[in-house]
Amino acid sequence: MRTRGGPTSLEVLHVPGCPNLPPLLDHLSQVTGLPVVTRVVRTDADAVRFGMTGSPTLLVHGVDPFPAGECGLSCRLYRDESGAPVAVPSIEQLRAAISPPGSAD
Repeated sequence: MRTRGGPTSLEVLHVPGCPNLPPLLDHLSQVTGLPVVTRVVRTDADAVRFGMTGSPTLLVHGVDPFPAGECGLSCRLYRDESGAPVAVPSIEQLRAAISPPGSAD
């Protein structure tokens, strides 16, 4: 996918030792071959600065495609397609977040 004249940029913000980072990275690897930058966030001030609303937070071109809550160093829960809380977005949700409808991968 290309947007804004360049390839999609993916960044995952997380706290040290976040248990949900590996599953999110695994799901992303199943959705795209794009590189994913990971950033450790250690302070509430940095959580606000980078836009982390819990760990892990995915940013696509610097924007959280699953906006939720306030910035901070807490664990993050997402909602699956049925609204149930889950540790990371589903593969389908990630695919939709990274590739807008009608785009060709």
